[in-house]
Amino acid sequence: MSAETGVYLITGFLGSGKTTLLNRIIDRFPKDQKLTLLVNEFGEIGVDGTLVEGEDIDMMEISKGSIFCVCVKTDFIKGLYELNSKVKPDILLIESTGVANPSDLKRDLTLPIFNDRFHFKEQFCVIDAVHFLGAYEVYASLEKQIASSTVFIINKTDLASSETIENTKKVVRQFHPEPSFFETTYADIPLESFFEFTNPAPTIPETPQLENTNTKLLSNEELEQFIDDLLDNPDLEITPPDALMSITYQWKGDNLGQISAMAKALPSSIVRAKGFVEGNNHMYLFNYVMGTWTVEETTVPKNRIQHRDIVVFIGPPESMEGIEHATKTGNWSSKGAFQPYSQS
Repeated sequence: MSAETGVYLITGFLGSGKTTLLNRIIDRFPKDQKLTLLVNEFGEIGVDGTLVEGEDIDMMEISKGSIFCVCVKTDFIKGLYELNSKVKPDILLIESTGVANPSDLKRDLTLPIFNDRFHFKEQFCVIDAVHFLGAYEVYASLEKQIASSTVFIINKTDLASSETIENTKKVVRQFHPEPSFFETTYADIPLESFFEFTNPAPTIPETPQLENTNTKLLSNEELEQFIDDLLDNPDLEITPPDALMSITYQWKGDNLGQISAMAKALPSSIVRAKGFVEGNNHMYLFNYVMGTWTVEETTVPKNRIQHRDIVVFIGPPESMEGIEHATKTGNWSSKGAFQPYSQS
């Protein structure tokens, strides 16, 4: 059983390639170490968790907003407490939603109820080389992600000009005098520079924790009270995410051409859309990032896909009408909108 948990945070705007990086780490991770994933998604229905590769992966999924926002911070603290008291992994990988402000994470990890288990190691910021500059001018969360990160993965460089890449670096250097850059495609970086893939993490004897320490587990009521007190603390800085909404639509068509027609009709303000759709007895992943989109057959087994023919769209409130207009190109029905930043 591990004596402590090393924590790595993966940030980056919507569609930058965070899940691709996560899968690369999973693929290299030693089988004799215990890895836990915490995947945070903005919308009510999660898609990224389904795209995580690997068998028997210990994973928590938190949807409906940002783990760094008051709207779901309670779920985040409860999840960490369960990891501390029951799971005790060697490494915790956190993939945050693309509109998260991660400034509070390091402080959360040091809360006394966690008994000094969590040790922050690194924060990766995955940058979409094609769309970063345009998004940076609009969304405040990018500035927060850059300011708190230490390693910057400029992804999709095959699709961006050298001038765009250099301008992206200039933005990052406004916050860091000597940033660590990796220019790459498919989030391919030298992971061995950050992870010990050969040497197992320190362990302690596998005896019940309560027999060796004076630590007392909190009851559900005590944990709820602790979190309530934490959220009521006037010194706590909880920055809400950018003013974005998610809306979910179900597709009831049978011609993938309807997916393409819908994507072409989306308003330019839509920043992200993703979902699994079925056509010709095959499953496809619809992936849309700020005007760039693909519909590609997926290798994810059908039995792992819980939400079929469901697409989640993310954009500012004023774009919701445009999404409704775009879905009139095919057989779509709305399943409802969600506005995390309005939650309290």
